[in-house]
Amino acid sequence: MKLGFDFSGPFLSGHGSGPLDDPDEEDGARRYRAIFISDLHLGTPGCQAVALLEFIRTHPSDYLYLVGDIVDGWQLRRRWYWPQSHNDVVQKLLRRARKGCRIVYVPGNHDEFARGFIGHQFGGIEVVADTVHTTADGRKLWVTHGDYFDAVIQCAKWLAYLGDNLYEFTLRLNRHLNHLRSRLGLPYWSLSAYLKHKVKKALNYVTEFEVAVAAEARKRGYDGVVCGHIHRAEMRSIHGTLYCNDGDWVESRTALVEHHDGRLELLQMATGHERLEVAQRHLALNS
Repeated sequence: MKLGFDFSGPFLSGHGSGPLDDPDEEDGARRYRAIFISDLHLGTPGCQAVALLEFIRTHPSDYLYLVGDIVDGWQLRRRWYWPQSHNDVVQKLLRRARKGCRIVYVPGNHDEFARGFIGHQFGGIEVVADTVHTTADGRKLWVTHGDYFDAVIQCAKWLAYLGDNLYEFTLRLNRHLNHLRSRLGLPYWSLSAYLKHKVKKALNYVTEFEVAVAAEARKRGYDGVVCGHIHRAEMRSIHGTLYCNDGDWVESRTALVEHHDGRLELLQMATGHERLEVAQRHLALNS
């Protein structure tokens, strides 16, 4: 069953409330040359839409790459979930495009329906299969979601659907757990991230994925790769090829940014009950 969207309907209507009513929310914000975000999973309760809106509002850029799994078509097929905050995210992105930011959308496996629109633009947002970003210091980075390097997705899609359902269950359990932790004055804690780090096979899967994606980028003659898919923010050199994963906006709330001198850095949106701040992770790499 394919999932379709009416791009002329309320999804792009421009009606809404909240952050979109701020006239010049970008004034005074630090501007980046490029920002890469992925795995927003709009359409699921796990999407951290409020934090994402705050991040977009306070982090303007010349380029914005949406590196797949922006809308979760898998979950929306099972149950429709689309609160106002998710609509606000879409409207915020469209507004950013209207204000001159070049937005490039590389669909992933959860929003594979968008691959049917490759080569088209919607509200100024370009839809492409993959793309190449050249940094200010001349490095060529291949931008791809990464699901083509996932053997489960390619060879046993039913297992991927099962894993997705189990992941959603873990996220629901995690929300209840963190609600209790919040009442006790304890910080946010990710159950699924904990399980990933404890299960050896999961760690092996992550490592094999990272090596495979970096190897393909090297084979294509690029200096590095930017991807998403596995919900694990990372930036490191693999056999001389720069591997960057921008993480996700379900748990880690991370983004990869390029400064105007070409320097790359991972940013993480800090958790907080009164106000959201950006905690810079000192993972910057220079050429």
